[in-house]
Amino acid sequence: MKERNARLLLKEIKAAGIDFVICMPDSGLYALYCLIREDPDLDLLTVGNEGEGVCICAGAWMGGKHPLMLMENSGNRIASEYLAHLGISFGIPVLFAMSHRGSMGDGNWWAQGHGAVMEPLLKALRIPYTVLQSPEDVPGSFQKAQKTLQASLYPVGIVISGEVLW
Repeated sequence: MKERNARLLLKEIKAAGIDFVICMPDSGLYALYCLIREDPDLDLLTVGNEGEGVCICAGAWMGGKHPLMLMENSGNRIASEYLAHLGISFGIPVLFAMSHRGSMGDGNWWAQGHGAVMEPLLKALRIPYTVLQSPEDVPGSFQKAQKTLQASLYPVGIVISGEVLW
């Protein structure tokens, strides 16, 4: 990710009122992680797996925080049970953003299968999401996601892809 795109995403994260970021390290979002880590207005916690991160987000939301889970789209498979259970059973929303590994232009052989299952899985779980393909898609995206999250009390996803990621 180019630093200018990371800065644009950080600006939007802060404009949406997010104050606590949980991340599962991902090389695609590394520039964004570095900016968040350096920002005095945001708390950053790195977790060992995406399910753990989703549960911490849920607890933070119940404690009055406005958390965001950052991960690679392969982590969506791991997080899906927790996202569905929290949203369907308890009405506890989790906002998450993930890099779209395996999208067109990703030159890593290991990432190619991830993109094929991401959107069908989000649709099967009825999780509303938006895909940020170009920098022009970014303004307002996190604020809209927060509004949807608050109204639905259900998980909401942001997929960082295309020119924003590469």
